[in-house]
Amino acid sequence: LELESVPEWTLLFWTSLAVIVPVIITLWCSAQRSKRKTHMKDFFRKSKHGWHYTDLFNKPTYCCVCSQHILQGAFCDCCGVCADELCLRRADRSLSCKEIMAPSSPDGGMGHRWVRGNVPLASYCAVCKQQCGSQPKLCDFRCVWCQTTVHDDCMDSLADAAQCDLGEFHSLIIPPHYLYRVNKLRRRHPDEYSKVFDLSELIPSKALQLCTLLPPGSVRVLVCGGDGTVGWVLDAIDTMKLKGQDQFIPRVTILPLGTGNDLSNTLGWGAGYAGEIPVEQVLRNVLDAEVVKMDRWKVQIASKGLYFRKPKVLSMNNYFSVGPDALMALNFHTHREKTPSFFSSRIINKAVYFLYGTKDCLVQECKDLDKRIELELDGERVALPSLEGIIVCNIGYWGGGCRLWEGMGDEPCPPTRLDDGLLEVVAVFGSFHCAQIQVKLANPVRLGQAHTVRLVLKSSKMPMQVDGEPWAQGPCTITITHKTQALMLYHSAEQTDDDDDESTASEAESPTPRDSPRSLGATSTRA
Repeated sequence: LELESVPEWTLLFWTSLAVIVPVIITLWCSAQRSKRKTHMKDFFRKSKHGWHYTDLFNKPTYCCVCSQHILQGAFCDCCGVCADELCLRRADRSLSCKEIMAPSSPDGGMGHRWVRGNVPLASYCAVCKQQCGSQPKLCDFRCVWCQTTVHDDCMDSLADAAQCDLGEFHSLIIPPHYLYRVNKLRRRHPDEYSKVFDLSELIPSKALQLCTLLPPGSVRVLVCGGDGTVGWVLDAIDTMKLKGQDQFIPRVTILPLGTGNDLSNTLGWGAGYAGEIPVEQVLRNVLDAEVVKMDRWKVQIASKGLYFRKPKVLSMNNYFSVGPDALMALNFHTHREKTPSFFSSRIINKAVYFLYGTKDCLVQECKDLDKRIELELDGERVALPSLEGIIVCNIGYWGGGCRLWEGMGDEPCPPTRLDDGLLEVVAVFGSFHCAQIQVKLANPVRLGQAHTVRLVLKSSKMPMQVDGEPWAQGPCTITITHKTQALMLYHSAEQTDDDDDESTASEAESPTPRDSPRSLGATSTRA
């Protein structure tokens, strides 16, 4: 009876209010969050700290200003200072970040740079050897350089003359007094060498000039990315060689974050990294790695009929291909350019590759390639079977982890090496054949090894790729010749294949003898 007595417009009003008010509140919060994010971004850009904002810390964290427990706030990825949102500006003013360029103490040593609280889990006091950071509050100290931790009560017992030795990874850190001293000698470019380099703003060749300020032969570069990123850095190193800076050439190692990561796999760094290995262990592996030489190749593409235009020249580290695998890469690249946000996962990327491969099995766009192309190995013409693709390899792995040249190991073949100046050339019969090779149900057709490879595309347009960078190419002549050698780091301790019975193939593929020279002490910056 009471409900019947309530006017219909009253029910309608309260129902509408119950729907509209949450929507308005949500929109207002979203607008405020967007406004705050823009404001924070501008503040972080001007700060000397490397602030990163987070809505939720992954472990108990306390503000270095007010000492209160925080969930939302920011942390500096350089010095480790943490602050909640209200204390952020005060933290930026009162708590200085560690300096990557500073004079040494009068005695020539380097003092500790202490930050209070939020010490790493399972850390121990350098004085009493008891666990630090075990109390639910802002407590204890950590040196941002050597990572030494000390209790609040033990700080007074620490020797006043104690010097910072930069810790376990001292050979991976450029001491700030070294940069300060070098910068005084380089008065002409004081600002140039005081930065930490951001590759989203500077090209690698600019950043690698830092190598010329360090002892010759002492620098290692860790490339966090895919094979394309590695090639980008190696091209920059070639620029250093052209400038006559060979003695400062760095050794290159890889943290595989790309989709294929075939070069990383060949050098023993695995097929992909997803945080399963602690960063400290990654650095230890870099310290223990062997120096090997890797051939790099020049790919010249002279289009038919364009005799007065200079040939297109590309650098190759992994492989060149024409045919179905290049077609899949071209389709993937085209769609990634249109919607880059969709291709943010390694699993999604591989799934898209699979879909394009399945499509080509039905369409067969590269059919009868043998009738449209000629192949020469070291000047000798090679008779081609009925095929759809040709792959020219410099490294042992192809297609995201497949040993292409060795195949299933049922036929004897010359071993592959990174430094022998030879390329391995194989043929495939189509996308389905490529898939069979990748799951070890078939072998490619080995066409031979050569110091120089020449391909002539006589007619039509075909998909091609160099190290995962694809394009559609009309009639042309392609010549692949040796360019130079790069100094890479090879991690021999990590098994890069799941099958134990292929360990002999892995040994045959070993890029360098076991008595190769080990790298010198390495140095690096925050970059």
